[in-house]
Formats: sequence, C-alpha cells, structure tokens
Amino acid sequence: MDNSKFIKELDTLGIHLSDIQQEQFDRYYELLIEWNRVMNLTGITAYEEVNLKHFTDSITIVRINNMKNVSTLIDIGTGAGFPGIPIKIAFPHIKVVLLDSLNKRIKFLNEVVEKLNLDNVETLHGRAEDYAKKAEYREQFDMCVSRAVANLSTLGEYCIPFVKKGGCFVSYKSADSDEEIYQSEKAISILGGKISKIDKFMLPGSDMGRALVVIEKDKNTPQKYPRKAGVPSKEPL
Repeated sequence: MDNSKFIKELDTLGIHLSDIQQEQFDRYYELLIEWNRVMNLTGITAYEEVNLKHFTDSITIVRINNMKNVSTLIDIGTGAGFPGIPIKIAFPHIKVVLLDSLNKRIKFLNEVVEKLNLDNVETLHGRAEDYAKKAEYREQFDMCVSRAVANLSTLGEYCIPFVKKGGCFVSYKSADSDEEIYQSEKAISILGGKISKIDKFMLPGSDMGRALVVIEKDKNTPQKYPRKAGVPSKEPL
C-alpha cells in the first residue's frame, strides 16, 4: 500500500504523521475491508478513496480548530468510526467517545481500538437521545462531531446536549447544504447553540465540495432536550 498521496493530502492540512500513526491508519483500512465483507460498513473500499473520503475528510476539522485545547470529544452516529477514530489517531491526547446505535458496529470499533492500541477511547451502544440524559455524558465534552446523514435540526438535538457551555458541535456536511443550515438556526438556538462558522472547501486533491458547520454552545441546553428516542427525527424543532 502506497500512502504517499494520503501523506500529501494531510500535508495540505498541516498534519504530519509519525510512522506509528501511518501504520495505525493502514491497519484501520485493513480491518475496515476485512469486516466490510461480512457487514455493511462502507461503500468505499479502494485504498486511496478510503484515505481521502474517510480519513482525510475526518481530519479536515483542523481547518476550524487546531485541536490543541480539545481534551474530550464525542462522535455521534460514528458508524465505522468516522470522524472519531481518524481524529483520535491524528490527535492522541484527546479522550474520544464513539456512540452508535448498532451493536455490530460497536464490535467492529472495539476491535479497531484494540488492534490499533488506542488509549482513552470509549464505545457506547445506544441512542444519543438516551445517553444525552445521563449526567456522566450530558454537557461533558469540549467538542461533539458527527458525519451522520441527518437533518441539521435533528442532528443538533442529538449532539448539542453533550457539549459543555463554551464548547462546540461540528457537523460535517456537503457543500450544498445552505438551505438545511439556514432552516436549522431556530432549533440550534433553542438547544443553546449558535452557528459561528461555515467553512466550505474542496477535499484536498479532489473535486468534492465539503462544509464544516461550527456551532458554539453559549447557553446550557434546556433539560427537556433531547426529546425521547425517535422524536427528533420525526418532528424536528
């Protein structure tokens, strides 16, 4: 496997990986492909494509935050571990929590964490609406991230309750999400946040337009949010 293109992509973001980190990404790729044969983790399987569309895409978060002051991060609807695991590999000082509602994906993530020798990573099986009500997770994180495919109003209700006041929620979106972002502003405000930045860019060395929507938490989330499981998706705020 020739990772020179991947290294170049990360160079454009100012990220320089050690040999150990490069090995961790390659091992992650191998595990992803191995498990993908028996369960649906990703439709993208070519080495360079996984590096670009999963790994580099996850790490583009450095465009809006150098991550030096982030010590706790939760990834909601992490799926196969994106963006949480690439962020953890690139920034090993961060304590990362990965939450997903499918237990078989959690089993995959546990194997990745073990085989890559990642410290300070916790996996949670369940729904965001339930975990956000628990005192040990509610408003405990410097940053929440999500690449999950959901309307931003719904995603905000899943994610903002996990963020401590003064922290932020970063949603990974396609570049053509303007209307969705605009329509989410009221919901985000109700939940204690405000959109502070929308960073639009092309993925390095590609024609893929992406957007990072940065939502700063400036007030505590009212206790009634998130509403019970299933409601945020059926009835967005």
